[in-house]
Amino acid sequence: MEAKENGANKKPSSGVIDGPTNPMVTPLLTDLYQFTMAYAYWKAGKHQERAVFDLYFRKNPFGGEYTVFAGLEECIRFIANFKLTEEEIDFVRQSLSSSCEDGFFDYLRGVDCSDVEVYAIPEGTVVFPKVPLMRVEGPIAVVQLLETPFVNLINYASLVSTNAARHRHVAGKSKTLLEFGLRRAQGPDGGIGASKYCYVGGFDATSNVAAGKLFGIPLRGTHSHAFVSSYMNLDEISDKSLRRKDGSSTCDDFVIEVQTWLSKIQLSNGVFGETNQSELAAFTSYALAFPDNFLALVDTYDVIRSGIPNFCAVALALSDLGYKAVGIRLDSGDLAYLSCEVRKFFRNIEKEFGVPEFGNLAITASNDLNEETLDALNKQGHEVDAYGIGTYLVTCYAQAALGVVFKLVEINNQPRIKLSEDVSKVSIPCKKRCYRLYGKEGYPLVDIMTGENEPPPKVGERILCRHPFQESKRAYVVPQKVEELLRCYWPGNSDEKKDTLPALRDIRERCIKQLEIMRPDHMRRLNPTPYKVSVSAKLYDFIHFLWLNEAPVGELQ
Repeated sequence: MEAKENGANKKPSSGVIDGPTNPMVTPLLTDLYQFTMAYAYWKAGKHQERAVFDLYFRKNPFGGEYTVFAGLEECIRFIANFKLTEEEIDFVRQSLSSSCEDGFFDYLRGVDCSDVEVYAIPEGTVVFPKVPLMRVEGPIAVVQLLETPFVNLINYASLVSTNAARHRHVAGKSKTLLEFGLRRAQGPDGGIGASKYCYVGGFDATSNVAAGKLFGIPLRGTHSHAFVSSYMNLDEISDKSLRRKDGSSTCDDFVIEVQTWLSKIQLSNGVFGETNQSELAAFTSYALAFPDNFLALVDTYDVIRSGIPNFCAVALALSDLGYKAVGIRLDSGDLAYLSCEVRKFFRNIEKEFGVPEFGNLAITASNDLNEETLDALNKQGHEVDAYGIGTYLVTCYAQAALGVVFKLVEINNQPRIKLSEDVSKVSIPCKKRCYRLYGKEGYPLVDIMTGENEPPPKVGERILCRHPFQESKRAYVVPQKVEELLRCYWPGNSDEKKDTLPALRDIRERCIKQLEIMRPDHMRRLNPTPYKVSVSAKLYDFIHFLWLNEAPVGELQ
């Protein structure tokens, strides 16, 4: 199935923006304390104060050194349609203290995001800890109400996109990756989101029909073990006729053609006993239904003794009528060994019977695959062309959450900092600009954050890059290319030019290209090299000045 115009290829319109994909994403999809804080701001007369928040994460997932940013479009859809209904306002009133004044609820009736600005790194970009993925500016009470939904929409999207990208990296560019996780996902929303963001991370198709309709993602799927075991014998096939692919004639009894080919295969190899006839009936029936797309699950009974010879008999009978079978799927057993044996058998058939390209029929593997399994298969040697991956992919089994945070960095033009005994939790204050600096070989070298009003780094000019918190970690960089990371996706009432949200396929292409230009040692599974995230010398000095200014001074007695 090709991606449709209303999905992967379609860009969100420049006029009215549709609401979030999930209708449950409303202003009430938030934590109660966002409304209690909003009321406290309103009560104190602070609710209109201009605040700046950074959305970022502190550590890359899955023990790796990179993350794929995803979920931005859903955030923009959310704020473009942000408006509390009377029913929602009544529920907020019931949920807050009875002492809350009516004026606050009148205020909520007028709340929207027309005065909010959102700057973000383009969706599909490879990103790193501490660098703001999004900068959100606006009245503090309103922006506070956006915190939980934004974190929710970015967290899983970025996590599962990264997981998909990691699976793609291990599998290699040449393999087809199929997302089969719907039945094991955390609910319908988890299933839909997984299909969308696995596609962003580099998967080729999904089994999820709803995701195919919503997003135009190519669909793949054939049959299960239940279909095979539902047949008892060949007599169950009532309509045995099949028209040639070119339409020139009709084979009146396709079943006899299959049986004839099975006998030839058995005589040729001289090693097979009787194959499972109910399996043969199921394969034949499926081929009659889908002669152009015949792919069989061959491990219901015995892969080598039954599944493969039965499949080949049906595939060869199809070939006589001008059709080409797609291949087989293995869902159990020693995948490396079985795939090699199957490939060997296919090549023998091609040689013995002179059927062009039969030796190259696709071999798909499934059965609870994950990064480690793919890596092990690569080391053992295998003949698998495509992988169907589900549980470990969509549930992000290796790590439950990304740990996205949303921190106040400025209010009324005054920088703010959040301190902690754990240095990794200290925030980087003030409104910032973020750049990616590239080296001579075209690889990104370092991301650097500067104050908003600092001059940007320039190509060919040396700049000092400092670790935000470790004084001894610093390096000079002479960039060969400078890329500013944050772009305006929701200008509010400002005069900033609004960037267009790209189509899903364009986000996917960006992700793939971004991963290709990363240095290989940042990407490897074992002991990857950390990517450097830095601040300018001026911002470094300011962070530590503010830190000392805000930290209370102890007194020894």
